[in-house]
Amino acid sequence: MDIKTGVDIIEVKRVQEAIERQGNAFLQKVFTKNEIDYCSKKGKMMYQHYAARFAAKEAIFKAVSCKISPSEDDVLNKIEIINDESGKPIANLQKLNIGKIVSMDLSLSHLKDYALASFSVLFE
Repeated sequence: MDIKTGVDIIEVKRVQEAIERQGNAFLQKVFTKNEIDYCSKKGKMMYQHYAARFAAKEAIFKAVSCKISPSEDDVLNKIEIINDESGKPIANLQKLNIGKIVSMDLSLSHLKDYALASFSVLFE
């Protein structure tokens, strides 16, 4: 068994500026269609939700990067943050070839100016 963790914090303004400057090119490079649909429906809180998902992808990458092939491209877009029936965020890592995962846990938080994510994973 192998436990890995990752944490990331980001300024919401940085994500907002990237989206405003690069538009769909940035969104499609980093986020899945489901994530874009979810975040775009959040009104005034849209950028906080994008930032939280961006932080989650970075935290996940930090935790699993040792399992990712150096030739793997578009890694952030292969990590998808979805919500279960109760609204809890879950990481969908099926598009990454990182080995057998026994369990994982993801926590997101955001305020007006910052978004934070924490991720832990237990590999077989």
